[in-house]
Amino acid sequence: MMNHEIDYRIYGDDMQFVEVELDPNETVVGEAGSFMMMEDDIHLETIFGDGSGAGGSGLMGKLFSAGRRVLTGESLFMTTFTNTGIGKKRVSFAAPYPGKIIPINLSEYNGKVICQKDSFLAAAKGVSIGIEFQRKIGVGFFGGDGFIMQKLEGDGLCFVHAGGTIIKKELLPGQKLRVDTGCLVAMTRDVQYDIEYVKGVKTALFGGEGLFFATLSGPGSVWIQSLPFSRLASRVFAAAPSRGGAKDEGSIAKGIFDVFGGD
Repeated sequence: MMNHEIDYRIYGDDMQFVEVELDPNETVVGEAGSFMMMEDDIHLETIFGDGSGAGGSGLMGKLFSAGRRVLTGESLFMTTFTNTGIGKKRVSFAAPYPGKIIPINLSEYNGKVICQKDSFLAAAKGVSIGIEFQRKIGVGFFGGDGFIMQKLEGDGLCFVHAGGTIIKKELLPGQKLRVDTGCLVAMTRDVQYDIEYVKGVKTALFGGEGLFFATLSGPGSVWIQSLPFSRLASRVFAAAPSRGGAKDEGSIAKGIFDVFGGD
C-alpha cells in the first residue's frame, strides 16, 4: 500500500460532509476551501500540489504537481491534515453545494478514476490528483468540461462530490450509455468517452438539451449526477430579480409595480 489507510463516515442528506478518522501519523489531503472542522492534535499544512510525489521529489517535482492542478482550474495549493497526537482524531470536509459525496477506493478500480473538474474533495495522502487530456478533438471542444478532466491515481480512498442524486452504472463490454455532457461525474480508466451530435435540426435547436451529448462505452463503471452545478447556477441566475426593492419580494407586488411602471 502506497497510500495512508483512513476510515470515514458521511453525514447528512443533501448538504453532506465527510468525517475522516485518522490514526496517529496518518494524513488526509483536502481541496482548498473544503475544510469544515477538526479535533485537537491535528496539524494542518499548506503544500504545493497533492503531496503524493508523483511528479518527482524536490522543487521541480512540486511545481510540476501544482502546475497540473492549475490546468484543471484548481488552486496551486492543497492542505494536509496529520494526526500528531495519541489515539484517533477526526477532521471533516464539507460539500460546496447540494449533492452527494462519493467515496471511491482506487484499489478497486485498477488504481485510476477519471472525474470532472472541481469534483475532488479529499483523499488519503499518497493519492495523485492530476489531469487527463481527452485525445479526441470533438470531446475537447464540445464535451462540456473541455478536453481536460481530473484523474485520481493510487491505491487509497478518495472523496468526490457531485450535485443532486448520484447513480453508479456498470457497463458491459460494448455497452453504450448516452448522457448529458454536464451529468458525467466520473468513470473508470477503461470506459471510452466520446461526443455525439444530436440528430435532427428541430431537436437540436428546440429540444432544450443542447447540441451534443456524451457517449460512454464499456466495460467499466460510470457515476452520473442528476443536477450539475452549471445547471443549478443557471436556474438561480435566471430566477434572480433584475431590480432590487420590495416589489421583487413577491410575484403579486412585482406585477403591480410592473403595470404602473413604478421604481
